[in-house]
Amino acid sequence: MSPAATIFGISDLAREFGITPRTIRFWEDQGILAPQREGSKRVFTRRDRARLKMALRGKRLGLSLAEIKDLIGMYNSTEDETPQLLECLRIMEKRRAALEQQREDIEAMLAEIGQFERLCSEELARRD
Repeated sequence: MSPAATIFGISDLAREFGITPRTIRFWEDQGILAPQREGSKRVFTRRDRARLKMALRGKRLGLSLAEIKDLIGMYNSTEDETPQLLECLRIMEKRRAALEQQREDIEAMLAEIGQFERLCSEELARRD
């Protein structure tokens, strides 16, 4: 692969991931990405691309910025991925539990709304 094929401009990444250049600059400001500079132009490596992909996946999963940074930062520290995988599992279990609790809360609220709607309908029927 030629060296030119291993670097990306901000618009290349924005287009590939369906995001704005501003979003990419946000991830740079947060320390997730560290593009090189060619004058005033940002130049992203394959490593930056992979980090951006992980960050966006973490965001879709509802992880906090701190959790995303921790997970991505762990990949810099060692060849053995076992600690990263264990931490990833821990974070996913925590996120799953939070989502399941939210689902239970939503189901309870929907049931309460349904009950209130029935009461209102019954009251209206009595007035006819």
